[in-house]
Amino acid sequence: MKKVVSVSLGSSKRNSSAEIEILNQKIHIERIGTDGDIKKAIELIKKMDGEVDAFGMGGIDLYVWAGKRRYILKDAVPIAKAAVKTPIVDGSGLKNTLERRVIRYLQDSSKMDLKGKRVLMVCGVDRFGMAEALNEAGCHLVFGDLIFVIGLPVLLRSLRSLHMVASILGPMLSRLPFHMLYPTGKKQEDVHPKYEKYYQNAEIIAGDFHFIRRYMPKNLEGKTIITNTVTKEDAAELKQRGIVRLITTTPEIDGRSFGTNVMEGVLVALAEKPDHDLSAEDYDRLLDKIEFVPRITEMAD
Repeated sequence: MKKVVSVSLGSSKRNSSAEIEILNQKIHIERIGTDGDIKKAIELIKKMDGEVDAFGMGGIDLYVWAGKRRYILKDAVPIAKAAVKTPIVDGSGLKNTLERRVIRYLQDSSKMDLKGKRVLMVCGVDRFGMAEALNEAGCHLVFGDLIFVIGLPVLLRSLRSLHMVASILGPMLSRLPFHMLYPTGKKQEDVHPKYEKYYQNAEIIAGDFHFIRRYMPKNLEGKTIITNTVTKEDAAELKQRGIVRLITTTPEIDGRSFGTNVMEGVLVALAEKPDHDLSAEDYDRLLDKIEFVPRITEMAD
């Protein structure tokens, strides 16, 4: 049996494990939260290095993208370097492949007509594949990167403006302590209703769940959420706020969706490439074989 472990800077309250079977291969997947403790994450990875088939780097990205520019997050580097024998991935490979496919699947399969829909993408540089696919689908797309990352109440209204702002701020922000940019540890459990008008002006709210949850208002009536990594409790909380539809880009496993870093680790373990360096084409070929489809939950009683 193969084993994939996500070591996350997120809350340990969201820890989970499960066994799945993909392409006739049994895989044990596990998510271990360190409550924002980078040192602990490094220690865990070093302890398990060589004993598991792939690591996922959870709660932090190694890379963020804007157009063709890639920025390396300083705090993620020592975590990635802690794995010497076992490959480690941050989910960006699936954000560039699977999440594009999910948006196209929704549109092409008539599961949801996206053309003309007003979409708030909470952070475009975090999920660049999804952002580009939503734009291609004809959505009226706005980006909340300045709002949700640095608390500046300014929307970006095009991919071009997102790329421009990212090229200016990316080099500086990528060197800041990660906890200043993204909720980690127990901060993931807090909700501070704020910036409500940006939520209410959208029909669809898309992107990282912890960014969505960070400021979400009590009333989300009629909204569709496109996200990832939600537990049963998260889904219940969203339903209580009145959303009509929850779409997660990875499938449901034991009542929750695991992060893209976990599922990317699964693909790396299945591929068994000597250098563990999968291209976008490699991911697409595996995804074609596995036939992942998004979880679509209609919330109406």
